[in-house]
Amino acid sequence: MTYIVNGETIESAAATLADLLTVLEYEGEWLATAVNGELVHREDRPACPLSDGDRIEVLSPMQGG
Repeated sequence: MTYIVNGETIESAAATLADLLTVLEYEGEWLATAVNGELVHREDRPACPLSDGDRIEVLSPMQGG
């Protein structure tokens, strides 16, 4: 399926938001996620199914100084 992740087109077989985050190697407890503009809490990601063309936003804190 094709997803738009942070504005970039991604091809993946991931069926849930949690699966997609694993494939894209997003880790950490401080991620914020949204699918098609709707916030998805961490505990809901494994049960959040994705559909072809979904727009996913992933925000993570920046490190550095």
